[in-house]
Amino acid sequence: MRENDIRPRVYAADQRVAMLQDVGRLLTRRDEFVDVGCSACDSRQRVARWAKFGLDYWECSDCQTVYISPRPSPAVLEWFYQGSVNYAYWNKHIFPASEAARREKIFVPRVNRFLELCARHGTRAGTVLEVGAAFGTFCQELNSRKVFKRVVAVEPTPDLAQHCRSLGVEVIEKPFETVTFSREDRFDAVVAFEVIEHLFCPEEFLRRSNSVLSENGLLVVTCPNAQGFEIATLGCLSDSVDAEHLNYFHPMSLARLLARCGFDLVEMQTPGQLDAELVRKKVLSGDLSLDGQAWLRRVLIDQWETCGSSFQRFLAQSGLSSHMWICAKKSGAAAQAP
Repeated sequence: MRENDIRPRVYAADQRVAMLQDVGRLLTRRDEFVDVGCSACDSRQRVARWAKFGLDYWECSDCQTVYISPRPSPAVLEWFYQGSVNYAYWNKHIFPASEAARREKIFVPRVNRFLELCARHGTRAGTVLEVGAAFGTFCQELNSRKVFKRVVAVEPTPDLAQHCRSLGVEVIEKPFETVTFSREDRFDAVVAFEVIEHLFCPEEFLRRSNSVLSENGLLVVTCPNAQGFEIATLGCLSDSVDAEHLNYFHPMSLARLLARCGFDLVEMQTPGQLDAELVRKKVLSGDLSLDGQAWLRRVLIDQWETCGSSFQRFLAQSGLSSHMWICAKKSGAAAQAP
């Protein structure tokens, strides 16, 4: 997979304008931002890590999670996503233009990986809840496999929720935190792809996920890995460091938060495919210098055609990619799995 497959460069300039418009909208309500502690361990001991878009990014001194503080309140975040210029642009231009490539290169493998996790950890093929379904492609693809009896999407952004409906996906158009589930609504799996980094309170999300999971239910979360190669190398030059991403976990810190929320970690992977390419592009654009980094220059520039793919595979297989998957069960359930 290459970045242009899923984010066609022809739209890059206009998408950046839309993103900056959103940043401007967000900052108009900065007086409503809230100072918070670490997203993983709640510690208030921290050191400055980055400053970008008028926002402050801190690194927890206890667990090395990176997070934005002060950050938009839940009310501001709901307002922001409902009126997002950037998301509207993605929905109108980038998602449709890249849908076939995204399905082939992201969503088919994503569904495959999810089903493998379910099989490996004894998940019942009853109901699945996807939080933050975006364009609805995962739910549609999962429905097409006819493995689970019911697939439900939670998507609060109006345009995206409507597109989910157009695909025949059952969708709840509300923030997950505000949805009222009945006692009968228990899900055999809850999945959230690139969602937890956007949330005001990841702990609340995980505790709520725990509460709606059935016995032996599976939680699957994907998000950036703050200690992965791309983010660790680029820092605030990384496009993953943006105004929407409030939380930057790494495998150990997210495992720590999961334990606080009543989960046992059962599997962690970093199957990212773009770290090396994204860092290489920053070097080629002149944004990042590799002076004094002869080895990286050899891999990313001089011998890219022969080394690039192998280096990315090494990152993915060694837990060093900046994209991670975490799989967990309610505490005590992991030991009962077949």
